[in-house]
Order: sequence, then structure tokens, then C-alpha cells
Amino acid sequence: MSVKWEKQEGNEGLLTVTVEAAEVDKALDQAFKKVVKQINVPGFRKGKMPRNVFEKMYGVEALYQDALEIVINSSYPVALDEAGIEPVDYPEIAGTENFAKGADFTYTATVTVKPEPKLGEYKGLEVTKQSAEVTDEEVQSLIDAQLAKKAELEIKEDEAIVEGDTAVIDFEGFVGEEAFEGGKGEDYALEIGSGSFIPGFEEQLVGAKTGETKDVLVTFPEEYHAAELAGKEAKFVVTVKEVKTKVLPDLTDEFAKEMDPEVETVEALRTKLKETTLANKEADSEATLRDELVEKAAANAEVEIPQGMINTEVDRMVQEFGQRLQMQGMNLDLYYQFSGQNEEALRTQMAEEAANRVRVSLVLEAIGQAESIEVSEEDINTEVEKMSAQFGMSNDQILTALGGTKILENDLRTQKTVEFLVDNAKISN
Repeated sequence: MSVKWEKQEGNEGLLTVTVEAAEVDKALDQAFKKVVKQINVPGFRKGKMPRNVFEKMYGVEALYQDALEIVINSSYPVALDEAGIEPVDYPEIAGTENFAKGADFTYTATVTVKPEPKLGEYKGLEVTKQSAEVTDEEVQSLIDAQLAKKAELEIKEDEAIVEGDTAVIDFEGFVGEEAFEGGKGEDYALEIGSGSFIPGFEEQLVGAKTGETKDVLVTFPEEYHAAELAGKEAKFVVTVKEVKTKVLPDLTDEFAKEMDPEVETVEALRTKLKETTLANKEADSEATLRDELVEKAAANAEVEIPQGMINTEVDRMVQEFGQRLQMQGMNLDLYYQFSGQNEEALRTQMAEEAANRVRVSLVLEAIGQAESIEVSEEDINTEVEKMSAQFGMSNDQILTALGGTKILENDLRTQKTVEFLVDNAKISN
């Protein structure tokens, strides 16, 4: 087999492949063995018709399509390796009309290859690292949130509603003078400030007392789910039947231990919450810094991204999205029903992010090559050991699940490349 690769404009090139006559005839033999099992001819058992009889009845050309697939499927991957190219989309094959028994077969494949970014500035990029300070107020907010979960509701006899109270109400909604469907409720417990009702509704109940009836005027949002009410003004007649306020438990050492069995006192709880929050903020700050450096390096590069690569990334994103939905007890079909979208709309929505993901990936790969960033066998073994401990699997099981070390090697090279960007950046605080 002979192979010729000619790079053309953009990300395309022409791969010319010539397969020897012996391989063509071998493919015809394989095609005959496949086809003969599928035909019934009087006088012959199924699959036992001689080759010469078949060709006399149907012509050798009847085998060409199957033989073509065999030849191209076997020769194309080998040709790619010999030419040293990496396709990113299905090729456009031409020259199949020249396929014939007993003759060399030459075909061409128009191949879209992985683009080579023209790198811009990626060393000395200037970024500001986010502050990772934790205030006492933030710690208190975390404690208050836990106290609120244990709060009990106490009836307020003759006091006005304030934000945070729960009002038990009867209500009925009207557009003009006409009551609308779904606008009536009884003994509804509404936490004021929760934002669970139409914007503006809850705020108008502040100051009301038990036994009071008042008109609440609102405007339904333009995007309201009931189209007949979207954008319309409405009046709700609301009767306050009961008002309850939250009574928080005392913050004691016992409560602190209930929140976190590893601490003994409230002060110890505050200290631990501050340390944990600080660690989380520092991790978030570091991640944001890395993301910003990667985005800047990618923005400084020039790269023409083939549509095929974007489509492939969108495929991956849709699959990931479907998996996340399954973890929530839903699937894509249900999502389309609830959201009013379809697959085409979802893919269009994801296209921009997919293009950016591809751009970032290509630029990081190019930086890694430019800086000769390598991943050692020791790096791979260390990562496998970490994964083995994390997932409770043997090293061999991890490698089997990953399909070898290639994916792991690429991920580690990307991580090292990002580290390189960080090490060579101008970081201010």
C-alpha cells in the first residue's frame, strides 16, 4: 500500500491511498463469504453456492460495495498512521468508481485534521488573585443558617408581620373583576421573604396582623408559565389567619457538638468553620486564577476550529448533561418536555461553550508541545495509585476502566501545562 498526503488550505488535506490488487481480491473473497450466507438459490444449500456460479448469476460487481467497505476500513487507519495525521471528522472519500477485481485501487480522502494554533503571549500574563479572607460575620451567617434549620415557629398574637415570619393565609386572585383559575388558596403557610410567590406579593403583607384582610396588587412576569396571565395586572384578596415567628435555639456548646461532633465548644466550632471556609475560598481563588490564565492564553492565540470538532464536543456535552439529569431522576426526553426545548435548541445553546472548550484544549496542547512538557511513567503511576485509593479499586482495574494510560497521560500533561502558566504569570493580590 502506498500513501501520499498533501496539505491544503485551512485544516484540510488530500490523502491518496493505493491498495494493491492482491488486497482488493482478498477483500472480494471476504465480501463473497459474507454475501453468500444471505442468499437462497434453488439447488444450493444456503451459504454453499460456489463463487463462479455466484459471479455468473450476479456478476462480480455485486460484491464491490461490501469489498469497498472492507478495503477502506482496513487501509484508511493505516494510511493515517503512515501520513502522521490526526483527523477530527469523517473523511470525504472519492475514487470508489475505480474499484475493480484484479487491479490496484486508488482512492482519495479529503481529511479535516486537528488545527495547529498560532500561539500568542502565554508567559508573563497578568492576573489578580482574589482575596480569600473570612470575616466573623460570614462565620456567624453559617451558624445562623444552622440555627434556622432547628428553629421552631411560635404564634404571634397581636403583632404585625415582619420579614422572616410565616403567615397562614387565605387568598383569591382576580384579573379585573374576574377570578382566575389556580389563583385561590386556603390555609397557605407563606414565609415572608422566601420569594416563593409572585414578585411584590410577600412585601405587601409586611405590617399586616392576624384577622386583617387586604388587597395585594401585583403584575405577573412577562415570562409567567400561564400564558393567559403573563404580563397582566392582578389583585389578590388576602386574609391573614395566623402569624408565626421563628424562635431560634440558643447557641450552646451542646448545639455546637450537634452541628459538628468533632468540636466541643462554640468557640471551637467558630474556629473550625473559619478554617474550612478559608480553605474553600482559597481553593476557589486558585481555580479562578487558573481559569483566567487559561482563558487569556487561549484568547491570545489564533486558531481556526473545524465545525466537526465543535460538533463532537457538543455531543460530549449533551451526553454529560443527560448523565447529570439521570442522577436527578430525570432524562433528556423529560427535560425537553419541561423546558419546551428540543435537541437542536439544546445543541445550539451549547455550541459557543463547546467551541471555547475546543479552543482551550488545542491551545494548551500547543503550549505543552512548545515547552516540551512531558509526563513521566512515575507521574502516571502516582496518579493511578491516588485513583486506586480514592475509588477502592486495584491499579489494573483503574487502567482497564480508563482504557489504558493515554487519557491519563493527556490529562496530566494538561495539568502540568496549566501549572506552567501559573509559574510564569505575573500575579498580584
